[in-house]
Amino acid sequence: MVAHCLLVERADGLLLVDTGLGSDDIADPRRLGGAWRALSRPVLTLAETAAAQVRALGHDPADVTDIVLTHMDLDHTGGLADFPGARVHVSAAELDAAEHPRLKERGRYLPAQWAHGPDWVTHGDGGDDWFGFGAVRAIGDDVVLVPLHGHSRGHQGVAVSRPGGGWVFHAGDTYFFTGDKQRPRDCPRRLRVLQTVFAADNQRRLANLERVQELYAAHGDEVTMFCSHDATELAALR
Repeated sequence: MVAHCLLVERADGLLLVDTGLGSDDIADPRRLGGAWRALSRPVLTLAETAAAQVRALGHDPADVTDIVLTHMDLDHTGGLADFPGARVHVSAAELDAAEHPRLKERGRYLPAQWAHGPDWVTHGDGGDDWFGFGAVRAIGDDVVLVPLHGHSRGHQGVAVSRPGGGWVFHAGDTYFFTGDKQRPRDCPRRLRVLQTVFAADNQRRLANLERVQELYAAHGDEVTMFCSHDATELAALR
């Protein structure tokens, strides 16, 4: 599995979708928790951090003006402190879940990752439409937040328009395996179980997965879709 982040070059700066693990996680892996590290077996090297990847693309991490989080699980927010000047866009429901977790949610959020005090910009579900998904919220003319609650309380997808037409759609943790966006689903049983266990609301997660499958089937030629953790999707887009 990978932590698939997306860097968007805009006229007024860079926008990053998710941050993966960060330099502070590399410096002190114990804060990630022994159980999570045993399950995920992360590659803990600075070269794999979003900040290092941004530099490798020839940019300065200080030029990242905005970060959009699909959700706030610890493998998505670890790099926030590496971009201290960025505005951090997140669903209001997700920030509330992270700051006031229920018993089942406590293991997924790591407040130390945002202890530096990010410049939070919270978003409720809007009223616009994007390929049949209602209540979406636009950030400028080129980025759309798509509510896909279920994996976590405020989970969302992030759609980015391409200058030449069409969209790139970061579906976050709506699915974990590329075959899961197809019909019929083609997902290893172990990953199906994992997604069910991690879901804050599994019924809602599955309903939104069906909507994502419909989007892929009907508009796959217009929307390039990928999730957070499938290595083959990352390799294909690279």
